[in-house]
Amino acid sequence: MWNVPNCITLFRVILIPVFVVVYFLDWRWAHEAGAFVFWLAAITDWFDGYLARKLEQSTPFGAFLDPVADKLIVATALLMITHSYATLWITLPAVALLVREIYVSALREWMGSSGVRDAVKVSFIGKAKTTAQMLALIGLLSGLETFMGFPIYWVTLGYILLYIAAVLSIWSMIVYTKAAWPYMKGVAPK
Repeated sequence: MWNVPNCITLFRVILIPVFVVVYFLDWRWAHEAGAFVFWLAAITDWFDGYLARKLEQSTPFGAFLDPVADKLIVATALLMITHSYATLWITLPAVALLVREIYVSALREWMGSSGVRDAVKVSFIGKAKTTAQMLALIGLLSGLETFMGFPIYWVTLGYILLYIAAVLSIWSMIVYTKAAWPYMKGVAPK
């Protein structure tokens, strides 16, 4: 159970309180440092999955913990940006992303208990949503529009990517619901 991929996933969970504390430090670069901790957590998400496949160390515990770790850190980051920006234009897409995560998790759990979880496995849309969401959160958490006097527009890009992630999120929720609908109606495809 305590193989390298699972330890990396657990490290991601441990990073959550570190991320929050660093982000709210009374220090000039606290938001940028918090964004870096979030980025580190995002990278470990890719890395643990890669190692689990490469080293053939996939475990039931890892299969459970990995999506939980992802949802915990993303939900934390979404709450933090809604707090930091305190605007409807951040809160609306953040709520859409949170609602989708809860809905799809519940849908997958229900489908799994019905023995048909593969009907709602991760799709390309879901992966694109996750990429846009992670990049948006890094940009919005950092608060950077300039770096060493040069314009980089991280926040502006973060806004755009947050809306792209929200649209992809709703789209993927619809796709997953369509795939699960026959099972919900009790008419499983053959």
